[in-house]
Amino acid sequence: MHIHLIPLRLAAGAYILNSGLSKRGADEDAARGMQAMAAAAYPQFGDMEPKKFANLLSSSEIALGSALIVPVLPRTVVAAGFTAFSGALLGMYLKTPSLHRGPGDLRPNAQGEGYAKDVIMFGAALTFLLDALRLDVRAAARKTTKKAAKGAAKVSRKTAEAGAKAAAVGLAAEKIRHRKH
Repeated sequence: MHIHLIPLRLAAGAYILNSGLSKRGADEDAARGMQAMAAAAYPQFGDMEPKKFANLLSSSEIALGSALIVPVLPRTVVAAGFTAFSGALLGMYLKTPSLHRGPGDLRPNAQGEGYAKDVIMFGAALTFLLDALRLDVRAAARKTTKKAAKGAAKVSRKTAEAGAKAAAVGLAAEKIRHRKH
């Protein structure tokens, strides 16, 4: 793990992990509230049983928080998951007008202040994803360069061998010509 990503991963991971753990075993009213808010922004959650939704959300947050804290999965996979999760939260905020100051004003009202942090989390996740992709591209470029250098060295070696054989044939032909004269 790159040292410059440690604070981001630990802070976001701890926050998300704590959120998931606090939702674990949510009562029926809390589960219903979570599911209703999610369904208002994402209708596909409308048919889901509230307790099942709360358990899925809790498990997802625990998995993502843990993946951010303990770097065992590829950074690009974790960064993509973090970006998707925080993007969904940001989408929920944006699709919930009761959290905004007024029509056409996306700034949070008092009720939306707690959700506005999703803008920051999405920015952090996107930064992590772009950095992971940059590092992956750099690693791929190094690998390709190394492979190309090996290939060029092999071609150079084969060319040198062919040149040496051609020179040997040329010398042999010269000796034969001198013997005939």
